[in-house]
Amino acid sequence: MLPEIWTWDPGRLEAVHDYIQWLFPLAEPSAFNPLAPILTDDAIAAFRADATLRDRLLRSLTLMLAFYGLALATEPGGAPRIEPAADFAPKRRGWLRPGDHNHLRLTRILTSLRLLGLRDHSRALFACLAAIARDHPDAVSATTLAYWRRAAS
Repeated sequence: MLPEIWTWDPGRLEAVHDYIQWLFPLAEPSAFNPLAPILTDDAIAAFRADATLRDRLLRSLTLMLAFYGLALATEPGGAPRIEPAADFAPKRRGWLRPGDHNHLRLTRILTSLRLLGLRDHSRALFACLAAIARDHPDAVSATTLAYWRRAAS
């Protein structure tokens, strides 16, 4: 259940590999979790129309941002901004390296946010990840960055 996952510590978030599909569903089947939900057009429309569903998605986003050492802020005009948090340096060691499986998770997060009505959050996350990739060019491949860009667009 989502409320249980929201209580998991970083070690469990890293070690367990079949929950991200529940936090951030997509419209296509998961290659890694055959039991994961698949978004229908009706489900996508429900998320876009229901602030409560989007708030739950934001709670999942906040959990994963903290896992990556990132934080959600709000611009003066209300637009979301995502930036490295105070604990980014130690947390980046867990995912900011070439070919890390968390890069796939981030692609899923970007896509799910965009599909489910949080396009601005998806774009804010991409902007943050692009800046991180510029600062750590050996850790994020051009291919990964291109996947992230497409996922957020």
